[in-house]
Amino acid sequence: MANRLIHEQSPYLLQHANNPVNWYPWGDEAFEKATAENKPVLVSIGYAACHWCHVMEHESFENDAVAAYMNEHFVCIKVDREEHPDVDHMYMDAVQAIGGSGGWPLNVFVTPDRAPFYGGTYYPPRAAYNRPSWMQLLQRMTELWEDEHSEVTQQAQQMIQHLRQASQRMTVAKKDGLIAGKDACRKIADNLLKQADKEQGGFGNAPKFPGTMAISFLLEHYHFTGYQPALDHALRSLDAMSDGGIYDQLGGGFARYATDRNWLIPHFEKMLYDNALLIGSLCDAFCITKDERYKSTAEETIAFIERELKDKSGGYYCALDADSEGVEGKFYTWIWDEWIAALGQQDAVVAQYFGVSEHGNWEETNILHVEKSIAELAAENRLNVDDVCVRIDVAKRRLLAARSTRVRPVTDDKCLLSWNALYNIALSKAGVSFGNEDYLRLATTHMQWMTEQFKNGGKLLHTWKNGIAKIPAKLDDYAYLAQAMLQLAAATGANDLVSKAGELVATVINEFNTGNTAEDSFFYYTAETQKDIPVRKVDLYDGATPSANAVMAYNLWICGICLEKSEWIEQAQLMWQNMNDTTVRCSQSFGYWALMLQRQAEGLKTVVCTGSGANEYQRELQETLLPQAYVLTSQKEISELPIFEKKFFADKMYIFVCTEQACLSPVSAVADALRLINKL
Repeated sequence: MANRLIHEQSPYLLQHANNPVNWYPWGDEAFEKATAENKPVLVSIGYAACHWCHVMEHESFENDAVAAYMNEHFVCIKVDREEHPDVDHMYMDAVQAIGGSGGWPLNVFVTPDRAPFYGGTYYPPRAAYNRPSWMQLLQRMTELWEDEHSEVTQQAQQMIQHLRQASQRMTVAKKDGLIAGKDACRKIADNLLKQADKEQGGFGNAPKFPGTMAISFLLEHYHFTGYQPALDHALRSLDAMSDGGIYDQLGGGFARYATDRNWLIPHFEKMLYDNALLIGSLCDAFCITKDERYKSTAEETIAFIERELKDKSGGYYCALDADSEGVEGKFYTWIWDEWIAALGQQDAVVAQYFGVSEHGNWEETNILHVEKSIAELAAENRLNVDDVCVRIDVAKRRLLAARSTRVRPVTDDKCLLSWNALYNIALSKAGVSFGNEDYLRLATTHMQWMTEQFKNGGKLLHTWKNGIAKIPAKLDDYAYLAQAMLQLAAATGANDLVSKAGELVATVINEFNTGNTAEDSFFYYTAETQKDIPVRKVDLYDGATPSANAVMAYNLWICGICLEKSEWIEQAQLMWQNMNDTTVRCSQSFGYWALMLQRQAEGLKTVVCTGSGANEYQRELQETLLPQAYVLTSQKEISELPIFEKKFFADKMYIFVCTEQACLSPVSAVADALRLINKL
């Protein structure tokens, strides 16, 4: 018999809808029941593509005896962390404070007033891995609730107080009055390089995540300074990932992370946000090097998203699961017999290229990766490079066709505004980096879809599925959407999007602000109108996606300049100032802040192209990497944006470059504009 989750949209919740556990979705009903019956609440958090979430479900939540105990002693809530990232953030912070580590599934025991008193991640069905079984933990929590009730509630309230104080500490300003200079940016680069794996790329040992924000910082640092170690490691990291098993060598797209140092063995889930961010880094690498491999990898990744993550209405899904037929990676890996059957015969050159062998390279199966370059294979086998390319291309098509007949991983087919906005930014960036008008058309159509579908009654919402949007938008939804609008305006000349971004910025200032003093420069993750969690968090770290506060600081600056809002510019500068010391000291955790501080140190500029041929100027300017410049264009005399005022002259084309302090004399040649942008 189905539980209450059967009426939900989330694929993760629907996966649990037929559990014998009497699951509730997140909401008042469950907590009201807990209050009435004086029961503790179990909040179990995960997401659809999470392997260990599936494991714990099968081992414990599908067990009738375990479910009966849970139903008798607890009110049980199942949460999709992607639907309710604010709930996940709060309880993850609590579990990390309790045990020092976190992850998913996240299982938290809370009071009826939503205060956490204990929690952890995966628990096995039998005691193992130096941790109790799930049933043992449930029994212990029941004993604590019944025998030490007052101590439990007191501890829970102390945890809430700790979480509130921790959030408040994040808003404390550094009052040295300085924003990072070029010397500090070199220190950030060197700090990142100290943590770098100089042989295999990336940062640290296993498991290895892409580290996209750090890679982008190093690419921009090389662009500004010519510092070769920064470029070398950024490219080494992108090359290693693109050649590794973390990249789908047949269908394109990156998995979430690698479980080994060498990028061979991925955790096979493929997320929209990872791929969106990596497209951006690949675009930067192409703009710097003009190496076609970065362009082709980005294009293959876009093709994967368009083919496998796109809803027919125009939005983009969250993820593909790691598992198929209950086995992680089964859709993507190859045993020897499957390999031979797909290709029709053994081709030693193709097998060498993909690192495939009869005995396999992972659990007696093969993860495709680039073991040897085409040039190496051609030389070793005395073949023409073009012939090797043809053989590999033919093999890819045959292997992909054979793979398409397999049982596919489950698609998490909800759409999140924040992740869709990140992909929109990627499309805009790819459009200008590669001179691809199709990508810009896609971004334009997608922007229209987002602004229409993620609203209800004029309010911005967080998640969408099957034509229904719900859950109040979070700070990252607003920040990333505003950034997407600004980037698409710069890419296409749709300058009305700058005004729309300004409207989003104004909403954030009104509904997410942390106080009324100058020092309260940051924003809460949730709006003041949202009352379903006891702690409003200020989140400054980069997670898997950029810090929403860091993105908002950049939005404030751009919108402040374009719309003549001096108070917004001042707030952006205060946010950068407040994050200066922390970003230099803890560079890898604050990669997007580092990007913004570096652009500030190099001199942020606005560039305005006007006249009948302004779009040509714009396209030529954006063929190069200009991270410190925001470029707008207008071919008409009247514009609603103050930044265009008195910059249009009949029958003339001009480029106006402005610094934070002054506007320079207009120029009529792109080369002259580039000199002004890069030398000031």
